[in-house]
Amino acid sequence: MASPSRRLQTKPVITCLKSVLLTYTFIFWFTGVILLTVGIWGKISLEVYFSLLNEKATNIPFVLITTGAVIIVLGTFGCFATCRASAWMLKSYAMFLALIFLVELVAAVVGFVFRHEIKNSFKMNYEISLNQYNDTANQRSEAVDTIQKTLHCCGVQSAVDWENTAYYEEKGFPRSCCRFHSCTWADRKDLKKQNQEGCFLKVITVMQSEMGVVAGISFGVACFQLIGIFLAFCLSRSITNNQYEIV
Repeated sequence: MASPSRRLQTKPVITCLKSVLLTYTFIFWFTGVILLTVGIWGKISLEVYFSLLNEKATNIPFVLITTGAVIIVLGTFGCFATCRASAWMLKSYAMFLALIFLVELVAAVVGFVFRHEIKNSFKMNYEISLNQYNDTANQRSEAVDTIQKTLHCCGVQSAVDWENTAYYEEKGFPRSCCRFHSCTWADRKDLKKQNQEGCFLKVITVMQSEMGVVAGISFGVACFQLIGIFLAFCLSRSITNNQYEIV
C-alpha cells in the first residue's frame, strides 16, 4: 500500500489530466461538427462537379459526413469516460481515436494517389456529356449548363468542342455558352459571341481550391487526434496506478 503523501501527489496529476482531456474532447467533438458541416457543404456546393465524376468520387462528401458523425458520438463517449475516470473506457476511447486516425490517413493517401484519375474521369465524362447534351431535364446536361454559366466557359478545352456535337448541328451552341445575357438563334451559331475559354481547366482549379479546404480541415482533425490518444492513455495509466497504490 502506498503512503498517503504518494496518493496526494497522484490525485492532482489525475485532476489536471482530466481537465486537459475534457477540454480536448470538447474541441474534438466540435471538430466533428465542423467535418459534418464541411461534408454537407461539399455535397451541396460541389454536387454539380461530382455528377460528372465516377460513382467513387461522389462518395467523398458522404465519407466526411459519416466521419463527422462518428467523431461527435466518440467525443460524447470520451467526455463520459473522462468524467467517470474509468481506465478501461479511456483505453477504449484512445483505441477508437487511433482507429479513426488510421482510416483518415489511408483515405488521404488514396485520395492523393488517385487525384489524376479524378481529373481524367471528369474530362472524359464532360466530353460524353457534351456529345449527349439536350434541352431536357437531364442531370448531366443541367450540370454542363450550370458549370458553363457559373464559370463563364464553353466546351471542354474551348468553345470549338461544341461544333463536333449533334446538338450544335441542330441548334448551335447552348444558351449557357453565350457571352451576353441573351442570344438569338442566329447568335447561337456565331462562335465569336460565345465564351471562348474551355471549362476543364476552370473546373479543375475550382475543385482543387474547394477540395484543398476540405483536405486541410481533415488533415488538421487527424493530427489533432494524436493529442487525444496521448492524453487518454496517460490519464488511464495514472488512474490505474492510483488504484494499485490504494490497494
